[in-house]
Amino acid sequence: MKLICDRGALGESLGLISAVVVARTPKPALRCVKMTASDSKLTLSATDLEVAVRITTPRVEVQEPGESLVVADKLNQIVRESIDPTLAIEVNNDSLTIATQDSHFKVFTSPTDDFPPMPDFEGDPDFEISTADLQRLISKTIFATARESSRYAINGVLIERDGKKLVVVATDGRRLALAKGDCRAAKGDNRSAIVPTKALTLLLRVFDDADQTVRVRIADNQILFATDEAMVTSNLVEGNFPPYRDVVPKDGDRRATLSTDTFASAVRRAALLTNEESKGVNMAFSTEGLKLSSRAPELGEAQINIDVPEYSGESVEIGFNPQFILDALKIVDTEQVNVELQAPNKPGIIRTGSDFLYVVMPVSLD
Repeated sequence: MKLICDRGALGESLGLISAVVVARTPKPALRCVKMTASDSKLTLSATDLEVAVRITTPRVEVQEPGESLVVADKLNQIVRESIDPTLAIEVNNDSLTIATQDSHFKVFTSPTDDFPPMPDFEGDPDFEISTADLQRLISKTIFATARESSRYAINGVLIERDGKKLVVVATDGRRLALAKGDCRAAKGDNRSAIVPTKALTLLLRVFDDADQTVRVRIADNQILFATDEAMVTSNLVEGNFPPYRDVVPKDGDRRATLSTDTFASAVRRAALLTNEESKGVNMAFSTEGLKLSSRAPELGEAQINIDVPEYSGESVEIGFNPQFILDALKIVDTEQVNVELQAPNKPGIIRTGSDFLYVVMPVSLD
């Protein structure tokens, strides 16, 4: 293998692909990135056996095709610290050399046969979606997934296709985020899959061109996301996702419309005087407005009053974890949000239009 490549483009690709490289493992191949040069392009591949990524690096001149398996962190460090705009890379036997105007590096390689096989995107996709829409759906839900829960199914995000509609759902048992969007679906049965959070976090970084189309295919216990330049493959999370439709309250008779920025600012200020023992913020909704209050032993108390442009129903006081509310308001892209409530001991809902809702359980302030 012999090629000349743009250092910046190679460094960017290595930075993305390093997210799945295993730092400590008894399998040396998992610490490596596979480089494949052919047809005037360079493809980088890496996997941790759960998630795999393949990226085509632009601005490459392939002089001799070939492939190599090299330790990812050292290759990444050399490329990052080099100062030349282009790098000359050559593989001979069991070593890879990188040459610039004032430096020469020789890195030992491993047999490419040691690299685990990666699936190819074969056949028609189950559906296609623009990168911008897919990123929006993931960003509006992924923050609500569970962390290190024994209930493995909620450690991932549910992706559910129903015809040309896509529903993405995440929950940690105390809150639930749901986003809806459109997709271009091939003929066939409706499909669903629980995708690990790690894979979707990587996908947000790898697929960064809003004008691209992402092809998605669910096969056996894997899901594949592919564009013309990259592919992310992931094993699916086993288990049954909670029946999320049963979690969404149907009869919230107290409804408020709030300015997103004003609401977020008030919650942040009220949260200043909370701690681990008393981390709830009380919210009193009425036709006169919204009063937020908090109190923490040995710290003090806070009270913030804001206007509520629209409110219907009886007054209600309810406590919420302020961070849970802020997490949702951070990803809202509308100037106003709708809040629906039932009673102090019932979950509340934050909505924006018909494509996003967020269910959050109340907390006791006693």
